[in-house]
Amino acid sequence: MNKYTPPNIVLLALFLCPLLVSCDAFPLRKPAGPVSTPLFNGENLDGWYADIPAADGGAEVPPSFVAEDGMLISKGNPQGHLITEGSYSNYQLVVEYRWLEEPGNCGILVHASTPRRLYKMFPQSIECQLYVGNAGDFWCIGENIEVDNMTQCRGNPDEWGVEEDQRRRILNLTDDSEKPAGEWNQMVIQCRDDTVVVFVNGDLVNFGYNCSASSGQIAIQAEGAPVQFRRIELSDLPTDITEG
Repeated sequence: MNKYTPPNIVLLALFLCPLLVSCDAFPLRKPAGPVSTPLFNGENLDGWYADIPAADGGAEVPPSFVAEDGMLISKGNPQGHLITEGSYSNYQLVVEYRWLEEPGNCGILVHASTPRRLYKMFPQSIECQLYVGNAGDFWCIGENIEVDNMTQCRGNPDEWGVEEDQRRRILNLTDDSEKPAGEWNQMVIQCRDDTVVVFVNGDLVNFGYNCSASSGQIAIQAEGAPVQFRRIELSDLPTDITEG
């Protein structure tokens, strides 16, 4: 007895056969890697704004931050911050920087919020220190974070705090991760929920947890010494928290 094939099945088979043949000509491709988003476009400071106390009231002061030759430059003075217009959470931030002249002080702030929270200049945040010889230290600016060996890294617990004149510095884990003045350094900051992990030139230099903030703006300091930045880039977090 002949089997009956419904007309709609016949039509479906005629439609699929050419597609099945053509698929062999197009091999499967691997998915694209993590999406990266430059925060600095290499041309101007679009997406950022400066908060410079010395410019209050319309006072004329030289710019603390400029875009030159494809790089973002923190002039160091007048002191203040360059702050992203957007807020972010659960990201990896890659910053490549070098000291222009005599190395000195600067920092990258994550989870920034209330402006001028401390000393009428520093926004509420967790600072990832760039200060020469101390890259990767945490500074608590109105926000708190914990690390292992807290007493060793932060000192007397009775003095801990996040306000002015309290012990807000948490030392990093290494002493020799930075490159000499004039050479490019890379800092990778991974913000994952309530943790902040910092790598300098591939070395794990700090691992903080129980952070009191998990999102916010990102800021760059002008704090006395000129610094060049050639890369400031956000991307998805790696699967392995130990990858820098």
